[in-house]
Amino acid sequence: MSDQTTTPVPDRIRKVIRLHPDTAQHVNYWSAKRELSENEYLVQAVEEKIARENGDYDLPTLELMRLNQLIDEIKALSTNSANLEIVVTTGFDSLLGLTRGDSYLLDDEDGELAVSDTASAIAGG
Repeated sequence: MSDQTTTPVPDRIRKVIRLHPDTAQHVNYWSAKRELSENEYLVQAVEEKIARENGDYDLPTLELMRLNQLIDEIKALSTNSANLEIVVTTGFDSLLGLTRGDSYLLDDEDGELAVSDTASAIAGG
């Protein structure tokens, strides 16, 4: 499977490859669709495969959007987990304080209630 070219391309090395007939048919179809020669299509395919092996390739838009969605979900899950940790810790601190007898509800009066008692005593109550 080779195109018959009369002019050699500089800085190119000739390689002979064997393809399965189905693969050859795919190469014919896609090279015609892209308006490339079969050789140029194969060169681009090999270069793209090498770039992919090196990890140098662009993610399609849908994959990028899905990846960003997953990152956002993980961030939200992390925030929710941190908030849940704060609520549980605060709740247990409150329970421990109540078992020890420490509570802001049990603190001495700060004077506001004494004023109303005095006012009611003055009023005759």
